[in-house]
Amino acid sequence: MSEPTGAARRRGPFKVGDQVQLTDPKGRHYTFTLEAGKNFHTHKGSFPHDELIGAPEGSVVRTTGNVAYLALRPLLPDYVLSMPRGAAVVYPKDAGQILAFADIFPGARVVEAGVGSGSLSSFLLRAIGDQGMLHSYERREDFAEIAKQNVERYFGGEHPAWQLTVGDLQDNLSDTDVDRVILDMLAPWECLEAVSKALVPGGILCAYVATTTQLARTVESIREIGCFNEPTAWETMIRNWHIEGLAVRPDHRMIGHTGFLLTARRLADGVEPPMRRRRPAKGAYGDDYAGPNADGGAGR
Repeated sequence: MSEPTGAARRRGPFKVGDQVQLTDPKGRHYTFTLEAGKNFHTHKGSFPHDELIGAPEGSVVRTTGNVAYLALRPLLPDYVLSMPRGAAVVYPKDAGQILAFADIFPGARVVEAGVGSGSLSSFLLRAIGDQGMLHSYERREDFAEIAKQNVERYFGGEHPAWQLTVGDLQDNLSDTDVDRVILDMLAPWECLEAVSKALVPGGILCAYVATTTQLARTVESIREIGCFNEPTAWETMIRNWHIEGLAVRPDHRMIGHTGFLLTARRLADGVEPPMRRRRPAKGAYGDDYAGPNADGGAGR
């Protein structure tokens, strides 16, 4: 049985073509690709790549300036934060939430709109495996090309489960029986009709947006289209902790707001979503609103 795509690059001794992440005594990272006969240079001296080729992961090398560096393969979260960018990347904290709450499973058929620099595509491809399907749509050809290079650099070549289309999702979507749809774009509400036809009953729609205005419009549009259950929205923040002897405290800096996530599940054809029991706050909807809560939530 052959190994999954990219697995051979994640284990064993360092080989030519492997990416290496060096960590200096101050915790700073340096990432490069191993090439026979080359040297790695820093302001603290240099060392030959050949010193790492064939060495086990987790080795320590010293420069000509006698500075020690720990050598490991970069994790995917490290890789996506250091890779070349066209558009902004989906941060690992949000990619992890998407994988968990959109329930991305091996063999899943996934549609993604808004490839950006290929960060989320890499996470999705690793989760669905070679037997899954990821069809990514990107409006901008230059972004698509950067994403393609980043994904192939991480997996060591083309991934058999990936198809990349340049163009608008709502104009080009032809996929059917899709398990999951991930929308990372400015106006996800424009794609709801198209993706609702592609999703299987019980399938999950997940949207990633930056502002509260986008979030509100996406949620209201999902309610209006009437073929999804009540959406759930949230954001995540990460705060590291400093631990040194008895000095245990939160770091002064944290990864705060990067974006909002929301999920909703596709209902069976012909089924109406149950009426919401929670009454909206008075004034939550303007006088000109004519959507599903136009009655102010009466009877709910």
